[in-house]
Amino acid sequence: MTNDDSKSTISQTRTKLWVDILIFIAFLIAMEPHSSGLAIHEWLTLAMLGTMIVHLLLSWDWIIETTRRFFGKLGLQNRINYILNWLLFIDGTLLMISGILISEVALPSLGIQLPTGFAWRRLHDMSANFALVLLGLHTALHWSWILNTFSRYVVKPIARLFAGGAKKDASV
Repeated sequence: MTNDDSKSTISQTRTKLWVDILIFIAFLIAMEPHSSGLAIHEWLTLAMLGTMIVHLLLSWDWIIETTRRFFGKLGLQNRINYILNWLLFIDGTLLMISGILISEVALPSLGIQLPTGFAWRRLHDMSANFALVLLGLHTALHWSWILNTFSRYVVKPIARLFAGGAKKDASV
């Protein structure tokens, strides 16, 4: 691996961490529309669609490689992760489509009126609840990566800032 490849990997990992943090925060806010308000819920989840696409693009090499190796040599955790990711993708798609179809704020503000239907709301609620379970499993499977990456790109740089300040104070 060349130095440029190493820098690219670090940059991509750092970007993925911040995108994932944004998705996590937005998901927490969006999961309780009664607290945030329906307008924030709808616009935030539409914005999340963009961050989800970035997340998928940052993981694209893994997706392609794992798809290629799925029926061959692939560890159990990667196989479970791959299936879980597809379930998340399918559920997320159902969640977004049903959310768009029951929109009461975002689409009407754009001049788009869709007929309302009880089935779409029910599908939206069920897929949101299923997403919560799937995201919990997804987070558990990636917990080691989350801790290591957060420590490397957030905790350690902050600690170095304070350590640098403490050294300057001690030398005065």
